[in-house]
Amino acid sequence: MDYTNPDILVESGWLADRLSNGQVRIIDASFHLAAAKRDPIAEFHDRHIPSARFFDVDKISDPNVDLPHMMPSPDIFADMVGRLGIGNDHHVIVYDANGGGMAAMRAWWMFRVFGHAKVSVLNGGLVKWLAENRHCESGPADIEAAVYTPAGFNAALVRSVDQIRANIDNAGDQVIDVRAKGRFAGTEPEPRPGMRSGHIPGSLNLPFGQLMDKDAHMVMRGAGELANIIDAAGIDRTRPITASCGSGVTACVLAFALALIGKDDAAVYDGSWTEWGGRADTPIET
Repeated sequence: MDYTNPDILVESGWLADRLSNGQVRIIDASFHLAAAKRDPIAEFHDRHIPSARFFDVDKISDPNVDLPHMMPSPDIFADMVGRLGIGNDHHVIVYDANGGGMAAMRAWWMFRVFGHAKVSVLNGGLVKWLAENRHCESGPADIEAAVYTPAGFNAALVRSVDQIRANIDNAGDQVIDVRAKGRFAGTEPEPRPGMRSGHIPGSLNLPFGQLMDKDAHMVMRGAGELANIIDAAGIDRTRPITASCGSGVTACVLAFALALIGKDDAAVYDGSWTEWGGRADTPIET
C-alpha cells in the first residue's frame, strides 16, 4: 500500500503467526453507540481473537468528567493497562468488532498520547478476521497483571474545548469533522439526546467511513487513495489538523489515516460534538 508509516497497521496473517509471541499483546477495543443496543463486553466473551483482552474505552477514562470516555490521567491509564497484562516493551495490537473505527483507532491514539513505543491496528479488525474463518476463543481472558509506566503525555495530540474555541478566531488548526454529512450540516438529528445540530464554525467535513473500504472487510484504503480523499475534502496536509467527531472515537480514524501517509501529528478534539453540541455557550454553524 506504500504507506509512509506501515508499521502502525498489521495484517491478519501477520497476527495469526504471532498469537503465541510473548512480546505481542492483543486488545479488543470494541465500542458501540447506545442506539446499537449491543454489549461489547458480552460479545467479547462470546468470541474474540485468541489471547486478546478487552480494552474498555468507557472505563479507561477520566471518572471526574461528565462526558463519555475522556482521556484518563497517566496514573489511571497505567493502572488499567497494567491490569491487562501490558508492559512498556510489548507490541500492542488493537482491533474492534467494526473494522477499526469503533474504537481500535481510539485506543491506538491513547497509547500514542502516553508515549507507547509500539502500537498497531489490525487491518479490518474482527470483521476481516471472521471473514477469513480464523480461529477465535470465548470466555474471559486469562491475564497476569504487568507493571506499566506511561512514557509521558503528548499534549500536542489532544485538544480541549477552550483550544477549539480560541482556534475559531486564530485559525491555527484546520478542524476536520468526520461525522456524516447530514449531522455536520445539521439536517440530521444527533444520536445522543440533548445535542444541538450543526458543526464548529470554520470546520470542514470528511466522513470517516470514506477512509475505509467497506467492500473489502473495512480495511484501510491505500496511501494514494487516502491522500486523494483527504485532499479532495479541502484539507491542507502541510498545516496543523485537529480531528473531531461525535465523542472523540471516530475522529481517531482520520488521525490514523494521516499517520499512515506521513502526517503523524494530527490532534483529536477529545470532547468533540458531545461536548461542543451539548453546551449552550459554544457557537454553531449549519
